[in-house]
Amino acid sequence: MKIVTQVKLMPDAAQASALERTLGTVNDAANWVSEVAFEHGVPREYELRKHTYAELKARGLGAQAA
Repeated sequence: MKIVTQVKLMPDAAQASALERTLGTVNDAANWVSEVAFEHGVPREYELRKHTYAELKARGLGAQAA
């Protein structure tokens, strides 16, 4: 059984800034991955990972986000 709950983030100024930068970085990376998928015609995650994982790690994303 899955339990879902809503939480409200209430970051202070420094945390809000870090969160905004993190989300921007991840969004830019997702856009880049989408472009790579389109250019290479690779719609599946496993195959796409071969084309993108190393670059995502080089951009500073952790393994889970990459």
